[in-house]
Amino acid sequence: MSEKRSLKNVYSIKTPEDSINLYRSWASSYDADFARQNDYQSPLEIAKYFDKYSNNEDTPILDVGAGTGLIGECLNLNSRKIDAIDISPEMLNIAKLKNCYSKIIEADLTKRLLIGDNHYGAVVSAGTFTHGHVGPDALDELLRITRPGGLFVLTIHYKLFKKAGFDTKILELEGSITKPSFHEVRVYGNNPDKDHGNDKVIITVFRKK
Repeated sequence: MSEKRSLKNVYSIKTPEDSINLYRSWASSYDADFARQNDYQSPLEIAKYFDKYSNNEDTPILDVGAGTGLIGECLNLNSRKIDAIDISPEMLNIAKLKNCYSKIIEADLTKRLLIGDNHYGAVVSAGTFTHGHVGPDALDELLRITRPGGLFVLTIHYKLFKKAGFDTKILELEGSITKPSFHEVRVYGNNPDKDHGNDKVIITVFRKK
């Protein structure tokens, strides 16, 4: 699968089944032909902002849409402190081999998760709240499984922040979360794709009240 074709397929996803099918065939080469080739910055940025805003109480961490474990590698934490959740078993198999995670959870983030209330101390995510992947309503379930005071550090694709209703959802959650801080960063450091090479994400940071 070529670099341009890969990006086109990512942005054409519409359903969870589309995600499963795409990442089944992409998992083994994802790190090489997407992350490294395009200098994918989002996991590094998430790790940077997690370090900036987190404290020792923000554990365990859930890496939402963990894929092949790029955030886990960037955070470089003791694996007991972080779990991975994703819809793609093939991507999670790659993440498991990196020994970054305590637990590997295969789940559809658009549905109720088999995780207890107030379990996690932090939620991180890169590349999940984007075209056709996971919408803003998933934040309700992620808040449910995060304990009061828990930290959220998420990328939201800049073109979808308003278009998909993330701005409205965050306003709806005003009584449940602290005032968010927003940081706009580039997704790629080196990507010649004419349609998406200059894409940005809004790193959104808040805590559950």
